[in-house]
Amino acid sequence: MASVLTELSDGVLEITLNRPERLNAFTSEMHEGLRAAMDRAETEDAVRAVLFTGAGRGFCAGQDLGERDPKKMIEEGTWPPDAGAGLKANYNPLILRLKALPKPVITAVNGVAAGAGANFALAGDIVFAAKSVKFIQAFVKIGLVPDAGGTFFLPRYIGEARARALAMTGDPLSAEQAADWGLIWKCVEDDALMEEARGMARRLACGATHAIGLMKGALQASATNDLAKKLDLEAETKRKAGADGDYAEGVVSFIEKRAPKFGG
Repeated sequence: MASVLTELSDGVLEITLNRPERLNAFTSEMHEGLRAAMDRAETEDAVRAVLFTGAGRGFCAGQDLGERDPKKMIEEGTWPPDAGAGLKANYNPLILRLKALPKPVITAVNGVAAGAGANFALAGDIVFAAKSVKFIQAFVKIGLVPDAGGTFFLPRYIGEARARALAMTGDPLSAEQAADWGLIWKCVEDDALMEEARGMARRLACGATHAIGLMKGALQASATNDLAKKLDLEAETKRKAGADGDYAEGVVSFIEKRAPKFGG
């Protein structure tokens, strides 16, 4: 059984983490599947939006520690591991590809999101979470520090004080609190999650995806650019968007008082 499933429908590539018996914890095989899924998201013109979710009752429990059993590795003479090597080989490229993808990425967090699984969820552009979900920065409980972008996303989204407390305690954060704090876009009832997330994905897939890709990059640059640089970047991205056929279609459809038909 594949650990990552993909399905393309209505311009939306739905990518499902598929190890429900292990709460979709990351393995080397799953990372291979995610690389293939991202290849498809990046190269297929038919893919206009991406939606991530998890199979079963969890979204992602982070790294599968069965691959990092100290007793087994000591017996094999491979302990201690290089804990940073896996990040550079798997997690870091994945997060960077998600943020660089010039298409909208929606995350539907259907169950527990812990460790790298929590921060992987937060790498989405628009994050929905079921009401029953808990986000857990579980790293401290095994003597590690947050990864998969956690130390980048958390302080920027919710402030350093909250980020420090979540990281240092490993206490669970409810989906409702995450939405109240601005960590995610929306908390919804469990049985409405996929309908809402898929609806958003289809809506964006029908939109001006070229402009969405440009604004995605411009918004990400706000953390490091001063106002003058941001104004220059806005002018640059505006120029690119204005030269695209979607801009002409948007203006014409507005004048003709009809829904636009964007090509992306």
